[in-house]
Amino acid sequence: MNPEQAPIESEFALEGGSSVGNIHVFAYADDRSIYPFGVEYDRHSWGGVVGARVDYVTELLPVVLLNEPAKYDQSSKALTTARQIEYGAGFSPIGVRLLWRRDKAIKPYLMGKGGILYFENRVLSSKATHLNFSAQFGGGVEARLTPRLELRLGYTDFHFSNGDIVARNPGIDFMYINTGVAYRFGK
Repeated sequence: MNPEQAPIESEFALEGGSSVGNIHVFAYADDRSIYPFGVEYDRHSWGGVVGARVDYVTELLPVVLLNEPAKYDQSSKALTTARQIEYGAGFSPIGVRLLWRRDKAIKPYLMGKGGILYFENRVLSSKATHLNFSAQFGGGVEARLTPRLELRLGYTDFHFSNGDIVARNPGIDFMYINTGVAYRFGK
């Protein structure tokens, strides 16, 4: 059997990206940028729907950098033009990806992931938390570089907030561009 025709069991991807602005979909904070870097594991396990292969997705983000105002009030409003970088990490154990045209060189996909982010210091509000919940919804394309190596380019709404576990929950939505390189494992 040709390696390109062999069923692909899973993919392991190194990914990173940058926000290109804030939108107000599920939250109201703004004037911030996010730069997450990590690894994603995709496993073909749930059959198909609407012509797409359904994959289970999990993600580990050992580096999440948040560029935000150095001082802000409890409602997330900037009190200075000075900036600071906050360090965090994240884990998204729950995710799904719909992948179309899986035997072609260019494959479009839609995905959603849910998890947590933990920041060294409180972020978004002076009365917020270190622990936040995250949700990502987006799409993109995978382009074949070799029979086992893929290039990814995607666009995502990257949301996080503390889920109202404390009095202040401004939350934030990023317009996020990500790229990565995926290695495909198969039989």
